[in-house]
Amino acid sequence: MGKIIAIANQKGGVGKTTTAVNVAASMAATKRKVLLIDLDPQGNATMGSGVDKYSVENTCYELLIEEKPVEEVLIKETSGKYDLIAGNSDITAAEIKLMEVFAREVRLRNALAPVKNYYDYIFIDCPPSLNQLTVNAMAAADSVLVPMQCEYYALEGLTALMDTIKKLASVVNPQLKIEGVLRTMYDPRNRLANDVSEQLKRHFGDQVYRTVIPRNVRLAEAPSFGSPAMYYDKSSTGAKAYLALAGEILRRSKSNQTEKIS
Repeated sequence: MGKIIAIANQKGGVGKTTTAVNVAASMAATKRKVLLIDLDPQGNATMGSGVDKYSVENTCYELLIEEKPVEEVLIKETSGKYDLIAGNSDITAAEIKLMEVFAREVRLRNALAPVKNYYDYIFIDCPPSLNQLTVNAMAAADSVLVPMQCEYYALEGLTALMDTIKKLASVVNPQLKIEGVLRTMYDPRNRLANDVSEQLKRHFGDQVYRTVIPRNVRLAEAPSFGSPAMYYDKSSTGAKAYLALAGEILRRSKSNQTEKIS
């Protein structure tokens, strides 16, 4: 069974797209079949995958509004070795048009149903707001991965986000759960970052990934070269951290399956 993970945080600038691109590439490097969906009108995950968002023919707009089959909107050749459904400013129009269509909350879920079991993992890069696009991602996903910086305001926002996810789950997807909380742009020399990290672990326990994504120049540079960090500089601490995160997600998934069987 394929697994769909929405990568979401209503706060911008927390490393959400960086996480989407790099965890997708890291999973693909472990020989898993991976699809990345860029549901953000900014189209940064598309550009970070080596695809020009300005010249791409089909995006999530065609998938959600024109109801084109997934096979017709897929881009196979990406720099991260995963498949991609691109995003650009057209998705802003999709959000508006979704307000007018029947069963608007489950458009993405229905579109992905034919290919869900073809892929081992489908990652959805959500926009940094709680709109119809994010609701579609939550309705389609099995779980939500929440990237966050270790700072005071991020901690406040995380509690609100968790409440929102629970409310959305009760309305559109009762099976939705938290995949994990990922600490990003982490600087161990920063006392506040360490304090917030400890608070996170106290509040959310095992939901917080052991893997921590450090502040890393190579991670910041890679998107401008249209490449995930592991193909831009595989020896960088950022690339290694995302490979470690992929390994942790796989181990958790295996552990959960073992628990279900037993």
